[in-house]
Amino acid sequence: MLLDRRFVVAGALAAVAFYGCGGGETVEAPVEPAGTHIAYVGTYTRGDAQGIYAYRFDAGSGSMSPLGLVAASPNPSFLALHPNGEFLYAVNEGDPDSPSEGSLSAFSINKETGQLTFLNKVDSMGGSPCHLVVDQTGKFVFVANYGGGSVGSWRLQPDGSIGERASLIQHQGSSINERQSAPHAHEVVISKDNSRLLVPDLGMDKVMVYQINAETGELTANDPPAAILTPGTGPRHMEFHPGGMQAYVIGEINSTITTFDFDPATAAFTSKQVVSTLPEGFTGNTSTAEIEVSADGKFVYGSNRGNDTIAVFAVDPEAKTLTPVEYAPIQGQTPRNFVIDPSGAYVFSENQNTNNIVQFARDAATGKLTPTGQVLSEVASPVCMVFLPIS
Repeated sequence: MLLDRRFVVAGALAAVAFYGCGGGETVEAPVEPAGTHIAYVGTYTRGDAQGIYAYRFDAGSGSMSPLGLVAASPNPSFLALHPNGEFLYAVNEGDPDSPSEGSLSAFSINKETGQLTFLNKVDSMGGSPCHLVVDQTGKFVFVANYGGGSVGSWRLQPDGSIGERASLIQHQGSSINERQSAPHAHEVVISKDNSRLLVPDLGMDKVMVYQINAETGELTANDPPAAILTPGTGPRHMEFHPGGMQAYVIGEINSTITTFDFDPATAAFTSKQVVSTLPEGFTGNTSTAEIEVSADGKFVYGSNRGNDTIAVFAVDPEAKTLTPVEYAPIQGQTPRNFVIDPSGAYVFSENQNTNNIVQFARDAATGKLTPTGQVLSEVASPVCMVFLPIS
């Protein structure tokens, strides 16, 4: 998802674009033509779910055909694909077999069947790992530990397995909300030039910025070291505008999106707008979850859990600030994640508490979302979805 979770890798690596929840990659990619994809779904296995599931997705018709369970794994909540399309990685948010009760798993992909073969697993070195991303060279994987309040990097081996840890950085800080008594790293996002790692930390009200050593994967503090958000925001996820000069950060606690100007040379952030993700007058309990930017940069989307909508915003062509368009009901509860499909024609909302994935048609001219009637109920507790093109 495009500067955010969509990327194209060419040259020595296969030219493949990936779309979905697990990325955080920030290389602009055009809208993909209609084709066939495998859609992998991460879950929480606290109920009926058993691991990672898959669908065969036809972007031309929008149809989704279930492939069933493709890998048993404990709480593989967020997923990321390797740029060569051969490997998939998952955070295991609660893994009783790991010392920190969190781990990172690697799988090889059978593109004909969608099945995954387990390669190896490493301890995440921090409680509740909640997000991960593979860099654009395919050499490193980065992980955000929510419970541990830390971020780590690991080297990847040629066979796709996870190798030695390159670094582990413990965040320090807090903020004003009761949920912010300690740091909570919530996402890892790679800059467009692959030189920096950006880490929204819910507990600190900051987006931490690290330089990536291109040879070793080691992380070191950037100068400036962070973007500062309004106290009580609780930054959860972020996305870049395709132009690379703006970033949008969604606040889980105060249900806002903050627009920043971004300097790619220094990785400095300058705040310019804060907007609510909620309809005017809404007073119930709610929190945000996911944020997406359309590939053409014309619209920004954010999900509300509790209000149970996807908020749609139009992007000003010059300032890149946001204006509300609509608040689309997601026909379920707790849209922990949603994703724009590779063609840009559809949006899939992963509704964790109603055990369904709802498909919407996306109007490219207005940004609005309309339910197509296709509701996927084969997967319990869906958390995210990533797309692997196969034809």
